[in-house]
Amino acid sequence: MEAIVVLITCATEEEAAKIAEALVKERLAACVNRLSGVSSFFWWQGKLDSAGEVLLIAKSKKSEFGKIEHRVKQLHSYEVPEIIALPVVAGHQPYLNWIDESLRHSD
Repeated sequence: MEAIVVLITCATEEEAAKIAEALVKERLAACVNRLSGVSSFFWWQGKLDSAGEVLLIAKSKKSEFGKIEHRVKQLHSYEVPEIIALPVVAGHQPYLNWIDESLRHSD
């Protein structure tokens, strides 16, 4: 299992909560942390812009990224949402095992 951390910025607390809950309920992420009060500065449509955002940090596995991206795009208000996966290069093995077990679908 290749563990990943997925970063997703959201416009509001409500949007962040909706996305976080969907990812965990649908077993696309084992856990999602929600960090409020993020200040973002970025280029958008040729202009420097800024916004207050909510950052989601989702723990998952690489094989689920396509499904995560699809689901976030369905629920997100942004035209171009941030959905960035970072590889986990090392981790506490029992925690990594928990991620893997949490994402197993019981059919």
